[in-house]
Amino acid sequence: MSAASENGLDDEPAYRWPIPPAEGWTADDLDRIPGLPPHTELIDGSLVFRSPQTRFHMRCMRLLEHSLLEQAPDDLDVDREFTVKLDRRNRPEPDILVFRAEADLGPDQTWHKPEDVLLAVEVVSADSLERDRETKPRKYAAAGVRHYWRVEQDENKGLPVVYVYELDPATKSYGLAGIFHDRLKLSVPFDIEIDLTAINRRRP
Repeated sequence: MSAASENGLDDEPAYRWPIPPAEGWTADDLDRIPGLPPHTELIDGSLVFRSPQTRFHMRCMRLLEHSLLEQAPDDLDVDREFTVKLDRRNRPEPDILVFRAEADLGPDQTWHKPEDVLLAVEVVSADSLERDRETKPRKYAAAGVRHYWRVEQDENKGLPVVYVYELDPATKSYGLAGIFHDRLKLSVPFDIEIDLTAINRRRP
């Protein structure tokens, strides 16, 4: 008996993977392709599927989302796992993003414009390491997103380490502005202070 039969997978209807057009998918296709897994991204015209989240990833997003929501000024807002249409062939989904509140177009909105995003945050997982370290920051910077944070897990403590980048508008590339352990304290894009050791507390 096959592993699929033992797990009862033979009883499931076969999933038909979407076949891309010759020129690849476009950003608008993400809203039209049926049956895509949640949080599918588009990178260079190719669909990127997310692996199951670890507890670190989930709780790190919770800590950052709640902290940024509490501290953001009234003209800014925070979204979690919401796509940004960078261009025709790229529509990534930052784990957390800070955007201009006036860019909220209502409950049916599915993406933001890059010019409305002040901060994109990616929490690195095993399958996203290269995308979060190389591909996404390059594309966010080229699209003009002014601030980028990459969050990784400290191997010794198991706590978040936040790598903070700021856009150089002349080169449209990011420069490293700081690496933060235990406590994150910044004055841009607004005054932010986050206790990174609070990742497992119910109330940071």
